[in-house]
Amino acid sequence: MPPSSGRSRGARSGRRGRRRGRRLAAVDETSAGGVVINVARDKVVLIGRLDRRGRLLWSLPKGHIEAGETAEQTAVREVGEETGILGEIIRPLGTIDYWFVAERRRIHKTVHHFLMVERGGDLSDEDVEVTEVDWVALDELEDRLAYADERRLVRTALELLAIHQDGETTEDVPVEADGG
Repeated sequence: MPPSSGRSRGARSGRRGRRRGRRLAAVDETSAGGVVINVARDKVVLIGRLDRRGRLLWSLPKGHIEAGETAEQTAVREVGEETGILGEIIRPLGTIDYWFVAERRRIHKTVHHFLMVERGGDLSDEDVEVTEVDWVALDELEDRLAYADERRLVRTALELLAIHQDGETTEDVPVEADGG
């Protein structure tokens, strides 16, 4: 008698069989946010949120584009709401897109990021979606940011600003769009 796998001939194993007939609806969402550098240009503002496992994950401030808003308007608004900081956009920085599942939907998220400088406000974590807010030193960003795409954007921002100990100012950065 041939060896048996323990399953009847018609049974399917694994998740593939259970997922049939339950296709998740795909939804597109668009957000905007920014890399906000403080006036002294030695720190970037980050937000911390708790994930499903209760871990604090640090990321760039961002949020949904509301009806009638441009991505730029959303970036300034969301940075203010999530951090308490008023940011001024210097230039587009880039776009990140990714997929995730939430509320029985597959979500394709596109996030437009802008390079911003701090123009006022006080650090605040009053937004209910934010657990903590912090100014993070440039040399700590690689270790603190939870997402590789955001670490890449911050490196790009620092290159654009030519962050060195040479005293350059952000006003030397052109404000033209780079297609990002």
